Amino acid sequence: MTDWSKYFEHIKPVCPWSGAAWKKGEIKVKDWDGAVEELENNQAIIYICQGYNRRRLKKLCKKLDTSIKYEWLWSEPTNGDYASPVPILIQQDRRKLFDLRFDTGFYNDIIG
Repeated sequence: MTDWSKYFEHIKPVCPWSGAAWKKGEIKVKDWDGAVEELENNQAIIYICQGYNRRRLKKLCKKLDTSIKYEWLWSEPTNGDYASPVPILIQQDRRKLFDLRFDTGFYNDIIG
């Protein structure tokens, strides 16, 4: 069983809003079955992709990350310091994510 609270606390330096969203019940976690859900009132949906390796996750993420509405990210246990404990796809509202990143200074080095 994955301790998602621990994971969101761990990724706080790169995703400071995820812990609060998790505590408010605004992050849904489900197994990937090939169907994309609407976010509705969620800040994100995490799809657990059991048995997926890095290459397969990256390919699927690239395929899904084509809409204006959603941004897709991926992670798996060997994906660096902030790696997820299991292979996952992350679906977020593209505009909300941009705004959160902008508000936290994520784009400062890009826009000067």
